[in-house]
Amino acid sequence: MAARGRLFIGFAAAAILGGLVLALRPDPVPVDLAEVVVAPMEVTVEAEGMTRVRDPFEVTAPMTGTTTRSPVQVGDRVQRGETVVAVIQPALPGFLDARARLQAEAAVTEAEAALRVAEANLARADTDLTYAETQMERNQTLAGRGIVSQRALEEAEQRLATARSAHASAQSELELHRATLARMQAQLVGPESTVQAEPSGPCCVEIHAPQSGTVLEVTSLSSRLVLAGSPLLAIGDLEDLEIEVDLLSSDAVRVAPGALAHVDRWGGDEVISARVRQVDPAAFTRVSALGIEEQRVRLRLDILTPPERRQGLGDRFRVFVRLVVWSGDRVLQLPQSALFRHEGGWAVFREVEGRAVLTPVEVGQRRPDRVQVLSGVEAGAKVVAYPGNRVTEGARIAARTPR
Repeated sequence: MAARGRLFIGFAAAAILGGLVLALRPDPVPVDLAEVVVAPMEVTVEAEGMTRVRDPFEVTAPMTGTTTRSPVQVGDRVQRGETVVAVIQPALPGFLDARARLQAEAAVTEAEAALRVAEANLARADTDLTYAETQMERNQTLAGRGIVSQRALEEAEQRLATARSAHASAQSELELHRATLARMQAQLVGPESTVQAEPSGPCCVEIHAPQSGTVLEVTSLSSRLVLAGSPLLAIGDLEDLEIEVDLLSSDAVRVAPGALAHVDRWGGDEVISARVRQVDPAAFTRVSALGIEEQRVRLRLDILTPPERRQGLGDRFRVFVRLVVWSGDRVLQLPQSALFRHEGGWAVFREVEGRAVLTPVEVGQRRPDRVQVLSGVEAGAKVVAYPGNRVTEGARIAARTPR
């Protein structure tokens, strides 16, 4: 009977002791678990870019004159060699100040006086020529009768030739002074003058579109005075777009011509594909919004997506570009949040039978959310994401129940 009592007491003590152990044992640490997977992976450099029309045409004024109101507006379609994109008329004369007007009026008076002198010289030359012709006719008649010598006849012919030359010279001098008077009178013509001579030819110069496309920019729709070489409008093909991106020089060295790029946040639902065509060999300095000088490199990308799948995208539109600097089809990877520093390297906590196991790993390519694993864990393993200070080697862990 006594032995049976002692056995009962032993069982009771063991039960109490086990209950105390279970009651005092800490609960498992709730953690977020992530799986190590094999999947495609890309490492990208992200930057803002801007679309540009490749090879736009800028139409400039071929001469100084006054443009009429623009026959085209921004967004109009034009055909090469057919659509009139600008019309230039002769410029109106400028106003004369008091001194210039007095000088011009004096020049007109001077030209009128010279014209009257030329008219008088022409009248005298007419008289001399008439007299020389009469004398020549008389001497020819007398020479036929043998009354006048041959020498006298030759002298009469010489005087007639001289009179004709003098008459021609006087006539030319009169025309010269008439032209001079017209030139001096033209200096008095101002923009207020309403009497204008009828043009002998076309009054305007019509400029036709040098390229088929869309009008991207019109300098001014209104009529205005332009100088030779002044820009009038720009024309481009909206289906032939490229993307211009400015990268930090430290990022640009990682991008090679031919690299693929993904373009999003441009306004459409589809991600546009592009390819790097050119990386400029020289950088330029740009001051950031924080006042820091940065060395940047300009890249140009060709758009691979057809125009019908990027409707609405135009010139100088803002886009967001992700340039691919490395990619792999089957890459062992885990979340970046599972990594932490350990003895100069990287490590993760693996979940093994409800326990946290410290596991050093070797990593390769990295991106903001995931990292390539070269060694240390296998595909399918569960690792702790965002491990806190409660997760230690051998600690009991349990997957956090989503709320």
